[in-house]
Amino acid sequence: MSIAVIAGLGNPGSKYRNTRHNIGFALVDLLAAKYGATWKHEARFEAEVAVILHAERKLMLLKPQTFMNACSRSLGAALRYRKLRPESMLVIYDDLTLDLARTKLSVNGSAGGHNGIADLLTQVGEGFARYRVGIGAKPHKEMDLADYVLSQFTKDEQTILADRTSIYIDQIHLILNEGLEPAMNTINQRKAQSHERNDHK
Repeated sequence: MSIAVIAGLGNPGSKYRNTRHNIGFALVDLLAAKYGATWKHEARFEAEVAVILHAERKLMLLKPQTFMNACSRSLGAALRYRKLRPESMLVIYDDLTLDLARTKLSVNGSAGGHNGIADLLTQVGEGFARYRVGIGAKPHKEMDLADYVLSQFTKDEQTILADRTSIYIDQIHLILNEGLEPAMNTINQRKAQSHERNDHK
């Protein structure tokens, strides 16, 4: 089933902008900007929504405004309204088990401790595609997990991520154009070095 909805996960409000947990918002913002799309608040979905035209297909971009642990309320409403199954959705979000800036594409598996994905799996169901962007592990084990994921990226980290933005857009286009299996083979490959790599550490 082809992708019809691309959702970036994050928390609403200016205090959470540019935090690690909001990298999903940042990527769909980039995608909307590339297509010249405008965000509008849709109360029925409790989300910011933008529509883009890719390869003559209309795609809905979504940023849930429900806070992370209740994102299924927003995304479930959008899927029901469009009469779509979870398989039609690509969800973009942060992953602290991946090195900074690395990406991984998957469909199955657990939430991996991510509250947004746990909420989606419980309330919407399995089958949606997951595009995960590495935010790196906590700098020390004693640090509170919430404090870490809600922290801002350092300037060096922002530079690394900014250098990768064209790669992220290309990978999302690969998913849309080629489908999940071929995209997984490319995105999850184990060849490049350092933070350029896309494999799971």
